[in-house]
Amino acid sequence: MANVIKLCKGLDINLKGKAAAEVIAAKPSKVFGLVPDAFYGVKPKIVVKEGETVKAGDALFVDKLHPEVKFASPVSGKVTLVERGERRKVLSIQVEADAEQQYAAFSKGVPADGKKVLEALLESGLFGYMMQRPYAVTACPEDTPKAIFVSAFADMPLAADFEFVVKGQEADFQTGIDALSKIAKVCLGVKPGSALEGTKNAQVTVFKGKCPAGNVGVQINHINPVNKGEVVWTLGAEEVIFVGRLFNTGKVDLTRTIAVAGSEVKAPKYVKALVGAKINDIVGDNIVTDKAVRVIDGNPLTGMKSSLDGFIGAHTTEITVIPEGDKTYELLGWISPRLNEFSVSRSYLSWLMPKKEYTLDTRVKGGHRHMIFSGEYDSVFPMDIYPEQLVKAIIAGDIDRMEQLGIYEVAPEDFAVAEFVDSSKVELQRIVREGLDMLRKENA
Repeated sequence: MANVIKLCKGLDINLKGKAAAEVIAAKPSKVFGLVPDAFYGVKPKIVVKEGETVKAGDALFVDKLHPEVKFASPVSGKVTLVERGERRKVLSIQVEADAEQQYAAFSKGVPADGKKVLEALLESGLFGYMMQRPYAVTACPEDTPKAIFVSAFADMPLAADFEFVVKGQEADFQTGIDALSKIAKVCLGVKPGSALEGTKNAQVTVFKGKCPAGNVGVQINHINPVNKGEVVWTLGAEEVIFVGRLFNTGKVDLTRTIAVAGSEVKAPKYVKALVGAKINDIVGDNIVTDKAVRVIDGNPLTGMKSSLDGFIGAHTTEITVIPEGDKTYELLGWISPRLNEFSVSRSYLSWLMPKKEYTLDTRVKGGHRHMIFSGEYDSVFPMDIYPEQLVKAIIAGDIDRMEQLGIYEVAPEDFAVAEFVDSSKVELQRIVREGLDMLRKENA
C-alpha cells in the first residue's frame, strides 16, 4: 500500500479555461525547432550543418562540457536554420519535416544492466530531459543519483492532468519506470485515487494537499531530502513515457499531449503534438483576437512568455493564453468590491465564492517594495525550509547561509506560489535561479 503524506500549506488558484478531456491532433508543422534554452545548464555545441538531412532521433546538438549528452531531432528532414542571437548564442535548430518520417533505429527491450540503460538514453538523446537537484539543471551522466523522482501530477493553475494524458499509454509508462529503476531507486509521487498507485518497480507516495503538492521538489523534501554532496535526478511524467517508447519500439517518439488552456482560448482542450512544433500550429485560430493576449509556454505561474511563432519547449506540458490587461481601466480602482478578482486575503468579497473560476491577467497590480513581510511565504510553502530567510540569504550573497537554509533542495518553481502571494512583488523565482547559479559556479 502506498504511503500517504498530507500537506497543510499551499494555495489552489482556480482559473477559467481548464482544458476539457478531449484530444485532437495538431495541425502538421512544416518546420520544427529544438530550443537549447529549454535544457537549462547546457552549453550547446551544434553537430549538424544547414542543409544536412537528419532522422528523428539523430543528434542536433550536444553539451560542450559533456559531449556524450545528445539532444535529438523530433522529426526527420532537412536542417534549414541554426538560429543565433546576440554573441552568437544558439536560439534554435530548425528542421523542415519530411512528408514521411524516418526514424533512427535503437535496440528494443529494457537492458538488464543500469549502465546499458544509461548508455541507451544518452545515445537516443533522451537523457537530456533528465534534471538534477541540486541546482535544478540538466543532469550530468557522471553523477550517481541516490534516487530518481517522478511526479505524476501537476496542480499549478491550468496545468495538464497527467491521469488523462497517460490513458492508453500505461504500458509505455511502466516500461519507462522499469528502465529507470535499473539506474537508481525510483520515487513516484501521485495524487489521491490515482490509477498509477499500482505502478511496479517504484516507491509510490500519495500526496494530499494544495498547490504546489505536485512539484517534484516538494515531494523530494518530504520523501528523501537532498543534502550537500548528494544528487537526485528528476524526470517529467510524460518524459517517462518517452523512455518507455524507446525501449518498446526502438525509436525516439517525442509526441506530447499538451493542454491548450486559459481564459482567452475559445475551446480549451488537449492537443497531440511533437516537441518543437510551432505554437501557432497548436493554438491556431482557437484564441480570441479582439484583445491583447499573453501566450505562455507553460502554466501562468512558472511558464515563459512566448508567441505564436515560438516553438514548444522540451519540457512543455501546456500552452496557456491569458489577457495582457495592459488596457484595463477600473472604476474606483482598489476601493471597488472586486467580485471578479482573486485574493489570498479577505480584502475582496470574492473569498465568499471559493469555487469561482477567475480570469486573471498579467498585471502586477502594485509596485515593488524593498521589504519581505513575515509569514507570507510560509503560509503557502509546504517544504521543511525557511523560505523568507533563504531568499534574504540569496539577496545578500551569503553562500554559507544559503547552504544551511536548504538551497540544494529547491528550484525556482518551488517559489512560484509564494511569488504570487508576495505583497512586495519580489521576483522570487528569478532570485532563486540567480542563487542556484551562484552556488553552482562557486562549487564548480
